[in-house]
Order: sequence, then structure tokens, then C-alpha cells
Amino acid sequence: MNCKIDQVNWPDTFPEKPEAVVEVNNDHERLFLKWHVKGEQLRAVTTEDQGPVWEDSCVEFFCQVPGEKHYYNFECNCIGAMVGSRRLSRTDDVQPFSKEEMARIERKCSFAREAFEEKDGMFEWEVELRIPLDLIFREHKPTFPQTLRANFYKCADKTKKPHFLSWRPINLPKPNFHCPEFFGEIELI
Repeated sequence: MNCKIDQVNWPDTFPEKPEAVVEVNNDHERLFLKWHVKGEQLRAVTTEDQGPVWEDSCVEFFCQVPGEKHYYNFECNCIGAMVGSRRLSRTDDVQPFSKEEMARIERKCSFAREAFEEKDGMFEWEVELRIPLDLIFREHKPTFPQTLRANFYKCADKTKKPHFLSWRPINLPKPNFHCPEFFGEIELI
């Protein structure tokens, strides 16, 4: 499954639209996500997990098991630093993944894990994540449901041209990706 991350949800304030697509696959043990991005600015200041990766050139995957209240966020900058957690909202009942859980998420990025300030130019890059499904389907081992509610994002909050793109549209007055009510459905067959 390929998903274009092309929804410019706040065009009046954040019109920037880099190209972004994510390929979604799984092997019934891991979810494979591979983003392809092409855009002007490139920034990677955060090098440590659970840091503010969304301020850098970043791709994100939020998902929710159908029927559950909590959802999961996986956010990765272009050099492989990540945020991962289980939560009820942006601020409520946030349960960050442990160092051990974060280490189980395999990452492959176009760039080495070395910080750099924002660069101008045209850049193409990729981020590939392999997320163990048992991090998401904690209550469903060893049989996982066949669908997930989800959204994919591309953002860069602290670049010269900040942007907040999504796969499924978000109908809110200002940027907020922590909104499961706007998730779509992906199949895990």
C-alpha cells in the first residue's frame, strides 16, 4: 500500500508542500514503513530518541487499534532520532516507549545520525522503520487484528518554511496531528 502525504491542511499559514509518500507493508510480526521525501529545506538538530524530532525534517506515523481509546505515535527525523509513545491525546496519559522498546524499532535513513543545522537546496531522502507489531497490539498477542486506524505525516516545525502535511485530511483550525478522529484505515493482510 502506498499513501501520498499530500494534504495541506492549513494552506493560509503553512502552504509549503514537499513531496512525500510512504510505502506500507508487514510480515505479520513487523510493520514496514518507508517514506520517500523531496523538498527544499533539510534540518536535523535532534540526535537522541524522545527529543523534539518534529522540529526537524520529520516523518510521522500515528495509529490506533480499532475499538481502543489509546493511540501510538512514531515520529522520526531524517537522521533516525525518534519519538515513540502510547497516549490518549497530545498531553493526556502519555506513556513514552522505554529505551529497550525504542531499540526494537529498526531504522534505516538516507543520512548518518549526525546533527546538522538547516540546509537550503533541493533534497531527496528516505526513512525506513520496522516496527514490531507487538508494540502496537499489546493486548492482542499472538493474533493481531487485520486493520489499523492511522494517519501519516510530514512536518518540519522549525525550518524556514514550516509545513504540516498529512495523508488523511485534518479539519482543525491550527496544526495538530494528535487527532485520531481524522485517522483513515490501513489493512494488515
